Amino acid sequence: MTPGDDTNRLAAEARARVLIDRQLAEASWSVQDKTAMNLFAAQGVAVREVTLKPGHGRADYLLYVDQKVVGVIEAKPEGTPLSGVEWQSSKYADGLPADVKLAALTKDGRLPFVFEASGTETHFTNGYDPNPRARRIFNVPKPSTLAGILKHVDEEHPTWRGKVRAFPPLDTRPLRPSQIEAINGVETSLREQRYDRSLVQMATGAGKTYTAVTLSYRLLKHGGFQRILFLVDRNNLARQTMAEFENYQTPDDGRKFTELYNVNRLKRGPMPDATSVAISTIQRVFTALRNEEVGDTDDPDLDGWVPETPVTVAYNPDIPPEAFDLIVVDEAHRSIYGQWRGVLEYFDAHVVGLTATPGKQTFGFFKQNLVSEYTYPQSVADNVNVDFDIYRIRTQISEQGSTIEAGTIVPKVDRRTRAQRYEALDEDLEYRRTQLDRAVTATDQIRTVLETFRHKLFTEIFPGRSVVPKSLIFAKDDAHAEEIVTQVREVFGKGNDFAAKITYNARNADQQLAAFRTSAALRIAVTVDMIATGTDVKPLECVFFMRDVRSPQYFEQMKGRGARTIPDADFQAVTPDAKEKTRFVLVDAVGVTEHDFVEPPLNREKSISLQKLLEKAANLTITEDETATLASRLAALEAQITDDERTELDAVAGGSLRQVVRELVDAVDPDVQAKALEGAADQDQALQQLIIAAVKPIASNPDLRARILELRRAHDRIIDEVSTDVLLDAYGVIDTSKAKSVVESWRAYLDEHRSEITAIQLLAEARERRISFGDIKELADRISRPPYNWTPDIIWNAYVALDPEYGKASTTHRTLTDLVSLIRFTLGEDDRLAPYADKVNQKYAAWLAQQEQAGVAFTPAERWWLDRMVQVIASSAGISPADLDQPPFTEKGGTDGAVRDLGERAGSLIDELNQELTA
Repeated sequence: MTPGDDTNRLAAEARARVLIDRQLAEASWSVQDKTAMNLFAAQGVAVREVTLKPGHGRADYLLYVDQKVVGVIEAKPEGTPLSGVEWQSSKYADGLPADVKLAALTKDGRLPFVFEASGTETHFTNGYDPNPRARRIFNVPKPSTLAGILKHVDEEHPTWRGKVRAFPPLDTRPLRPSQIEAINGVETSLREQRYDRSLVQMATGAGKTYTAVTLSYRLLKHGGFQRILFLVDRNNLARQTMAEFENYQTPDDGRKFTELYNVNRLKRGPMPDATSVAISTIQRVFTALRNEEVGDTDDPDLDGWVPETPVTVAYNPDIPPEAFDLIVVDEAHRSIYGQWRGVLEYFDAHVVGLTATPGKQTFGFFKQNLVSEYTYPQSVADNVNVDFDIYRIRTQISEQGSTIEAGTIVPKVDRRTRAQRYEALDEDLEYRRTQLDRAVTATDQIRTVLETFRHKLFTEIFPGRSVVPKSLIFAKDDAHAEEIVTQVREVFGKGNDFAAKITYNARNADQQLAAFRTSAALRIAVTVDMIATGTDVKPLECVFFMRDVRSPQYFEQMKGRGARTIPDADFQAVTPDAKEKTRFVLVDAVGVTEHDFVEPPLNREKSISLQKLLEKAANLTITEDETATLASRLAALEAQITDDERTELDAVAGGSLRQVVRELVDAVDPDVQAKALEGAADQDQALQQLIIAAVKPIASNPDLRARILELRRAHDRIIDEVSTDVLLDAYGVIDTSKAKSVVESWRAYLDEHRSEITAIQLLAEARERRISFGDIKELADRISRPPYNWTPDIIWNAYVALDPEYGKASTTHRTLTDLVSLIRFTLGEDDRLAPYADKVNQKYAAWLAQQEQAGVAFTPAERWWLDRMVQVIASSAGISPADLDQPPFTEKGGTDGAVRDLGERAGSLIDELNQELTA
């Protein structure tokens, strides 16, 4: 090296030290020369150029915290690659002079905190981390930050990077499988520490925020994390997120999250020390870092602001880089990993991204570390979301624009004041479709679209309905939204409470949003961006695009507003003519669904029937689109059926029907298909085999297909509004031919299903064992479905029509247990058709007579219990000890009362009555 090079190097190092001195001072370090050292000047003291033991050179900076040596900084000229000089810093940490070493805190004989810095770049190695590794940081931490770490040096794991290696198991009870996978994926990523970022792909509506709150609780309670920054996409979503934290019930002792940890909105620093979770938008974090005031009110100019170029940030001691251990980015992905990236990288924190639709830039920022994936079709299969249909409305002006001739007097509206004036055009005005509702508003285009929507709503979009479904219309800007609201009210002939504008500029927007969720009156809302992402409106059934969207991520967010499932009772409370929400509709008036990035719905073949789809599955001729459609139809059915029907259907399927649907969805997933087709000589054949494997549980199970169709017919109700009925006759004559048909069909049904239905099997074999009420109910459920639609009353009355003698019973209303009598009589086990209760009461009278002959006398108190036990047996075909804690027994003390009045015989009497009265 020439003298000139050496001089340049020294000058560069000197410039670097000037920058490092300034950074240390900004972070509250007292920077001192060795000759003027005063370790009591501040909590943190950085002493320049300390000579070490022979052979170890000289430390550029020795760091003291609370008068103890804890770290070292190796200074290098600006531009020096710091990843190659850690060995030098480590050597300095080893080479402390004996007098300095007496006042040193060491880890395995070395100083725990080692830094390399050039003034523009800083690397940090924390010796208390497992497998200590240098990482780039924005600035040297404050002395108080290092002191906080040193408080835990006696623990097995002083830092969160160690604590996350010993997490307790996740309590999965309140979580969906996709949420469990996401939390476990992030925690695995934290334990492995291969990356400082983790990406979770989770479909809109799958519970991303609840997942993040659960993760935050675990990291704060068990993981050694001190503070978490939760970033949202819009300020109004911060309130929704705050509510999630406030309502979250912790799995340990049931207390609310906010009873244990402080959750605050981020404002201008410094933050209160007690803050555990701070909620903000990325724009407000940037504003706070610049020491500008951050308010609570919505500010679309701030929260929607995307700078033209990537932002740069400066060190802020009130919100230092180590202020947060974790940053959760919840659906704030449209620009956050581009122009706003500098804000995220300011903080020395692990970043977790939650998004439904990650783009290339998102994957790049997260270093391809996708820890869990849950797609929209998978969420439909799991009944987390509902599927959608697309309804396209095209008009000439929407497609081609128009021309206004010169001389035409037109209204012109001032964009700022909205004042209107009239002027004649000097020349022809020709406008394109892209200028529509920005430079030009064509009122008839808006009216034509809305009139078409109204005209087709109850015939094609939601046939058979009469109440306008909850609909959200996306407008281009606030002025466009204003025009749409006005015309919606006119087209539908309704008042102000029927349609409302919900934008940042609208008055009472939050109250209107709350009404849109819960009011039966407010049917249509028009918005621009305010309800575009993250905001839940679960009863929503129409997502109406009157603006184009070219971002696939933003489109998915907007589409997802209609995806939410909702309990039937809540849905019917706001949309009284609907039974349940099984789908929503994308109404497209601008061609947004024709972009290449728009994935089709699962329900792709709307004209094909479920029966035909099942037939094609059975003969293995089903196509990819038909497989997707079958998945959509089965997911909708699975959401409609009762819990008992679902349990029975799963039993017929030999497993979970929901899992069958999930496999159908996976078979049409492009990522799954890509893996299956890798290396395949015949790709068409390989794809068909993937589909065949998915439909096999249905193709190989005729009973499942039959049961699916039975349930579909049972839950479908056709409304005939066109046929006119004519009264032919009305009379009280019994139709014996129909009764004979019912009896013959009933007898044939028992023969056909003798081997598969437990109740029939037991009674046909005339075993001396009791048939359970569950077996009877199973049979009753089966015969109540199409094509039979039988009840015990219908079958019994058919017998009475053939022989009035059968009608001479103590009661005229039949119960489910009368099926036992019907089966035994039909199969020839009994020679007389008598109600089950009559038989039980006759056997009870005979049993009492036997007891009396044997010298057993029952007191009135004992008879009270026995008589009511017999009532239960008559209506339920048996009794169990657990029934004693139900009415009518509870009025006399339940099980304790039975033991009190019947003594030790209580159990044996139950067994004896079951045996004697039900045989």
